[in-house]
Amino acid sequence: MCSCVRSSRALSPVLLPRLLLPQTGYKLACRGLWTSPHCMAVSGDSQLLPLPSQARVVICGGGIMGTSVAFHLAKLGWTDVVLLEQGRLGAGTTRLCAGIVSVAKPISIECQMANYSNSLYLQLEEETGIKTGYVKTGSLCLAQNQDRFLSLKRLASRLKVMGISCNIIKPKEVAKLHPLVNIHDLVGALHLPADAVVSPPDVNHALAVAAAGRGVQILERTTVQQVLVEKGQVTAVETDRGSIECEYFVNCAGQWAYELGQASETKVSVPLHGCEHFYLLTKPLQEPLPPSTPVVMDMDGRLYARPWQGGLLSGGFEKNPKPIFTEGRNQLEIQNMQEDWDHFEPMLSALLRRMPSLESAEIHQLVNCPESFTPDMRCLMGETPGISGYYVLAGMNSSGLSFAGGAGKYLAEWMTYGYPTANVWPLDIKRFGNLQSSRTFLRHRVMEVMPLLYELKVPRWDFQTGRQLRTSPLYDRLDTQGARWMEKHGFERPKYFVPPGKDLLSLDQSKTFYKPDWFDIVGEEVKCCKEAVCVIDMSSFTKFELTSTKDQALDLLQHLCANDLDVPVGHIVHTGMLNERGGYENDCSVARLSKNSFFIVSPTDQQVHCWSWIKKHMPNDPDLHLEDVSWKYTALNLIGPRAMDVLAELSYVSMTPDHFPSMFCKEMSVGYANGIRVMSMTHTGEPGFMLYMPIEYALHVYNEVMSVGQKYGIRNSGYYALRSLRIEKFFAFWGQDLDAFTTPLECGREFRVKFDKDTDFLGREALLQQRQDGPSRRFVMLVLEDHDTELDLWPWWGEPIYRNGQLAGTTTSSAYSYTLERHVCLGFVSPPPGPEGLPTPITPDFINRGDYEVDIAGQRYPAKAKLYPFSSLFAQQKRRKEDMELSNLQAK
Repeated sequence: MCSCVRSSRALSPVLLPRLLLPQTGYKLACRGLWTSPHCMAVSGDSQLLPLPSQARVVICGGGIMGTSVAFHLAKLGWTDVVLLEQGRLGAGTTRLCAGIVSVAKPISIECQMANYSNSLYLQLEEETGIKTGYVKTGSLCLAQNQDRFLSLKRLASRLKVMGISCNIIKPKEVAKLHPLVNIHDLVGALHLPADAVVSPPDVNHALAVAAAGRGVQILERTTVQQVLVEKGQVTAVETDRGSIECEYFVNCAGQWAYELGQASETKVSVPLHGCEHFYLLTKPLQEPLPPSTPVVMDMDGRLYARPWQGGLLSGGFEKNPKPIFTEGRNQLEIQNMQEDWDHFEPMLSALLRRMPSLESAEIHQLVNCPESFTPDMRCLMGETPGISGYYVLAGMNSSGLSFAGGAGKYLAEWMTYGYPTANVWPLDIKRFGNLQSSRTFLRHRVMEVMPLLYELKVPRWDFQTGRQLRTSPLYDRLDTQGARWMEKHGFERPKYFVPPGKDLLSLDQSKTFYKPDWFDIVGEEVKCCKEAVCVIDMSSFTKFELTSTKDQALDLLQHLCANDLDVPVGHIVHTGMLNERGGYENDCSVARLSKNSFFIVSPTDQQVHCWSWIKKHMPNDPDLHLEDVSWKYTALNLIGPRAMDVLAELSYVSMTPDHFPSMFCKEMSVGYANGIRVMSMTHTGEPGFMLYMPIEYALHVYNEVMSVGQKYGIRNSGYYALRSLRIEKFFAFWGQDLDAFTTPLECGREFRVKFDKDTDFLGREALLQQRQDGPSRRFVMLVLEDHDTELDLWPWWGEPIYRNGQLAGTTTSSAYSYTLERHVCLGFVSPPPGPEGLPTPITPDFINRGDYEVDIAGQRYPAKAKLYPFSSLFAQQKRRKEDMELSNLQAK
């Protein structure tokens, strides 16, 4: 064991490092209540002020999330806000946070939040006069191999789009910026000069003082026991000191957010779980580190390090984390837990390899503190489904300090305006449901999540824990035929099927930013979809039935949907459900089963969000009924020109377009099974049919389809082939290309808006205004040129788009087109802003006359832009013939 460990064992225990205690000497407010920044008397024995009997908002949690929400609500003009803390303000995880504020995050919305937090913490000192320990150190993200270096280059491209300063540098430049870093095994690094370090409790204190100065009441030693709900609306909060009537409740309880959600009579799912997190504090080095020394993030070594009082603070994310608190709440305030040197030893060894001169350093303390993690490594934010006025902000995955400012801002906007000013869907709590609330699932998943924070994640990686939670009745059958699986909203979905004789192990372990090993397999599946017939199990799609006794169901859908749902029975309508700004809250296909019955098919991860959106706008009418039937039906997608032959043999019914037109639905027999809902659509633009069948018929129908289909060359296929087909047909998918800020006019879907109907639907006024002004961005298809599929980096999503050398937008999704034999990217482009920074309407000329490039990890590739030619393509077609006729789009 190294000398520094031996010396640390001889040190007398220190309760807490000074950095992690407030440096400003603030005290509790008079009699337990924050009344103003100047009333800061403390007495542990003092009598607490009575609890207010009512408030507009009650926030639970006095850590940095709670104080940030309180601060931003007050900044937006909210009054009558109460923040409750069960112990002392900031005495939870905030007290033990490492204090690093970095924009090096995996998704754009997280980078935006961290960037805002950085600027906010700097401004707090000016606003409150409270020192927050803010030092702009910059940070160095190190790469020990080429794949890590590529991932950093991709991150740098994305950060530059957001205007965040960053530089790709060589190892020698790393050595100049940080005197301790050993660079012998490095291939490069990403330098983020604006990253910073702070004292987390002092930031928390400054936010609390600023909030109190704007009228927020902050009460300590007050425990929230449950939230009272009546008719789906928050009405009050019960505490150990009495009740507070309120309209809004915000769960910022950190480690205890899950337990608090479960404690109320109406349970709220907050899927997070705690793990122990370790970091080391050294005494000042012989040559003390300056406070401005850059933070180091050596993700291949699983460690981070920052300057601390002339010494170093270093922690990491080990491969074998220790989950805690699975049994529930067992302490009032988070105390410094037990040291575990054996557990920390791999990270200590990695630290000494990266900074060998620390061998002689003396250890001040090994800190063990809890951090909460979520099932997908993203925080939980937003209004909970089913309870109006109940908001959550928790589960920060060890990035709470970086996210707190931005997350508090977005949540406050959400509560104020009904929506945040940025697309936060990747963080929306409604991406999860009750199925992710199992403590066993959460315990197992976070043991995978914590190491993944620093793992190299290439495109299309999958979680390995918590799998086979939701499966189709055909799962075992498909698995034995070589299906390789991915998971979406807990549902197993086939990616592709490995033919007999292929090396399964090498395929499963294939990880690359370049051409993947499954390329030829997916190519064969795509070819079969175009020339013969393929079957894809798409049972994971969200499926609702909306019924009524009279016209209530139609009236609701006409209000919610942009397209016209007043169509003959049997017709299918592809439509968006828009918000008041005209943005997509859902993108779905709706089949009219009868006069007052509708079948709604939405993306898999829309199950909770779409349900919540419809229920939010449903009138309280006992004769109007919405049912989630996702579990009732297995869905098979038959794609290809021979699909009609297969179904014709199995049903003894002609399936030609003359007898079964596109975008049509009817119930029929398939084999022995009766009552199968057959729809002439495939979600790809290729000919074929979707079959929705009761789950008890699934195996029979699948076997019959495969048996009859043999003579037509049928084969199984997966979602990778589906992705390639839909992207080369210019089909936008919700959650990838479409979101709550995308309108139909921006993505070439004006023909799916009932402007000609005198029907008031959500978003109508916003779309009419946008049609008058002209959209300022457009959805385009970009076909890469001079790009070698075999040797060059692949585009995946999020790549910057340049027009005539100027940044014009980013890609939202991409795939290799086996038809065009080129890569196709979809994304949005915008013209430069006009005078005074106002948006400029975009024109077809702007798109068609530009020279385009797509930036893949810093390398730009020329691309040809194509605009969705909806007006010319659809003018001569019948009103409802939509998706099936798009196969020639890429040629226009």
